[in-house]
Amino acid sequence: MENVHLAVEEEDIYSGYNDYNPTFDSEELENDVGFQQAVRTSHGRRPPMTAKFPGTAIGARPLGTSFGARIPLASSMGRPMTGAVQDGAARPMTAVRAAGYTSLTRGSTFDPLGQSRGPAAPLEAKNEDTPEEKIKILEKKVNDLIEESCMAQSIGALQLALDKAKEAGRKERTLVRQREQSGNADHINLDLTYSVLLNLANQYANNEMFPEALNSYQVIVKNKMFSNAGRLKVNMANIYVKQKSYPKAIKFYRMALDQISNAHKEMRIKIMQNIGVVFVRMGQYSDAITSFEHIMSESPNIKTGFNLILCYYAIGDRERMKKAFQKLISVPLGIDDDDKYIPSNDDTDSGLVIEAIKNDKLHTMERDLKVLTEKYIMTAAKLIAPAIETSFATGFDWCVDMVKSSQYVELANDLEINKAITYLRQKDFNQAVETLKTFEKKDSRVKSAAATNLSFLYFLEKDYDQADRYADLAMTADRYNPAALINKGNTVFVKQDYEKAAEFYKEALRNDSSCTEALYNLGLTYKGLKRLEEALECFLKLHAILRNSAQVMYQLAHLYELLEDPQQAIEWLIQVLSVTHTDPQALAKLGELYGGEGDKSQAFQYYYESFRYFPSNIDVIEWLGAYYIETKFCEKAIPYFERATLIQPTQVKWQLMVASCYRKSGNYQKALETYKDIHRKFPENVECLRFLVRLCTDMGLKEVQDYATKLKKAEKMKEIREQRVKSGREGSGRSRREGREGSAGSAEMDVKAVSQSESKLLSPLVDSGRDSGHSSSSTKGERLSAKMRSLPGSNEPYEASSPKEIDASYVDPLGPQMERPKTGAKRRVEDDDFADEELGDDLLPE
Repeated sequence: MENVHLAVEEEDIYSGYNDYNPTFDSEELENDVGFQQAVRTSHGRRPPMTAKFPGTAIGARPLGTSFGARIPLASSMGRPMTGAVQDGAARPMTAVRAAGYTSLTRGSTFDPLGQSRGPAAPLEAKNEDTPEEKIKILEKKVNDLIEESCMAQSIGALQLALDKAKEAGRKERTLVRQREQSGNADHINLDLTYSVLLNLANQYANNEMFPEALNSYQVIVKNKMFSNAGRLKVNMANIYVKQKSYPKAIKFYRMALDQISNAHKEMRIKIMQNIGVVFVRMGQYSDAITSFEHIMSESPNIKTGFNLILCYYAIGDRERMKKAFQKLISVPLGIDDDDKYIPSNDDTDSGLVIEAIKNDKLHTMERDLKVLTEKYIMTAAKLIAPAIETSFATGFDWCVDMVKSSQYVELANDLEINKAITYLRQKDFNQAVETLKTFEKKDSRVKSAAATNLSFLYFLEKDYDQADRYADLAMTADRYNPAALINKGNTVFVKQDYEKAAEFYKEALRNDSSCTEALYNLGLTYKGLKRLEEALECFLKLHAILRNSAQVMYQLAHLYELLEDPQQAIEWLIQVLSVTHTDPQALAKLGELYGGEGDKSQAFQYYYESFRYFPSNIDVIEWLGAYYIETKFCEKAIPYFERATLIQPTQVKWQLMVASCYRKSGNYQKALETYKDIHRKFPENVECLRFLVRLCTDMGLKEVQDYATKLKKAEKMKEIREQRVKSGREGSGRSRREGREGSAGSAEMDVKAVSQSESKLLSPLVDSGRDSGHSSSSTKGERLSAKMRSLPGSNEPYEASSPKEIDASYVDPLGPQMERPKTGAKRRVEDDDFADEELGDDLLPE
């Protein structure tokens, strides 16, 4: 028994491996209060608990599992982790890994973003040498060139757009070759090819290179791989229309129509409208009517309705014109009532919204469509009114009745006013006035328009009182009507109350700053007030608005002439000629200005051009004749004086100048014949007889004695006439002196006598057709020499008319406000004394 030992129960070091710890139960983690708290807060981020590991066969390493080294952490419940010291002994490792924890090396810090590792390594650069990368880069370049081409076209740089389109085409072909060489022919981008070809064709068309554009479109249309390419035949048809190849255009329009399905109704309607317009240009109105009627039955619109009326008017179908007009005014515009743009006082927010959309693009488009519709309706009514009824008035009344029963009822008044204006154009002023007077009881807008037109009518008829009355009526109805204010200013202007007229014109400009009529009239008013600087400012502003107005530029030239700046006046007149190349009045004025500056060659050039365009201006003819006499080319002056003789056959002056030119040029025989012809027409002309005596004496002719006898008789009659005129002047002077000295009664008798004596003196001038204003002027008479005063009286036959009559009847081509330029022609002829002649031409009558 001594050798018998009882077995002592030793501790099993492998015990506990099959024990299950509820900590690792992942299914119960949602119910684990400690774990949930650790997840929500930083409770689980406490420093790890350190533990001593017992020595084992594997040394002093920390216990690990198949997942690598582990740092034992205390659980949220304070329970030791697997591998941690528990009751003085290390627990064996298990294959269960704690949920919610990551493997961390000893001593590492919490860095979830990995910032401690430094910046990331740079991306690996793409290798652009590969064929695929080259193709992508080239494709991007092609797209960029197409975009640049479109942008250049949008700003109007058409040549640049074409160059970009051509470059895009070249690069696209290079791209296709590269794909074929790399074996990727199946991956060719057809959309890109289509875009390149279409843009190139469009740019050719924009630059009017029509054959090239048609070729480019043909390439697209014939390629079966491009879907819906048939629509481009519309573009080709448009090009044929521009080339006026109308049959081809209709053919391509119809081909495009066949390739577009009925689902695209709007596009089909537009193509049919183009077909109708081409038929109209070809004069095939029946075919055009077929197209337009189909459109009006399927999708009616304003333009097609108006074109249909034009076609019916062309073939003269009255009834169908009426039906088409009714269809036109029944076309729905699809525009809401304008009341939606009127802000309400109650809702501030809606008022802000309305203020924002009141002038947006949509409202602008609606407004433009409404204006266009009204224009078409008004034009159609004016066109068909004379054709649909026996008279214009009846037809217009029918149109007005139709409009009144339509949605365009507000156009009825405008049609009535147009009716009056049409009467005006037909010179039927009474009907125009009667029509306009019917608007006196209408609303303010229509009343103001009618009164404005009435005022204008009476102003044209020079009934200024009625014009003033209706101008006041128009201003009362609408004070902000600039036309009414201008008419009122005009009625004041003709009364020469320039200050008041200027106020009305200024008010019209305040109401409408773009009213060019008010600005022009204001400039004329300042000119009448001699405020030349202000007038110049007005016309310069007007020139900035109306760049090509010849009247404005002429007024500027005249103002600079009045301001004694001839160089500026010449510059502006040259601008006038750039607009109206054949204006003889401006050419003559330029000649006068150059003559005043001493530039005779330039003056001659402009006078000669003025004579070419208007060979009846007596001042220009006289200047040209005097110029040739001054330059000693008398034979060249003869045609001009002969022209003056045709214009003023009763003026002996021009015939004497013709004879004198023959005499100076050495053609004495022709001069003698001319003088004889003058003597037959004017037998009492002393100058003609003197030259006849002189020529017959020099040539040894027998008629010299007859002409000498006639000369003595003519001189004697001239002396008797002068004595009568002298005695009449002395008697009138004596009567005036006696009138001042006598009583009131005798003074009245003397005044009447003076009037009678004056009438005797002036009667020859009145009988001869002279203007009383010119006859009373004595400035030229004072400049005449003593020999000129000894000439026959003004009541002789050759003084029956004067050059002033031609001047008065001359109509200024640039308008009534442009003063007629004065020339220095008369002075040149009077001062030319023909020094080699004994009886100088300075004796010729004025």
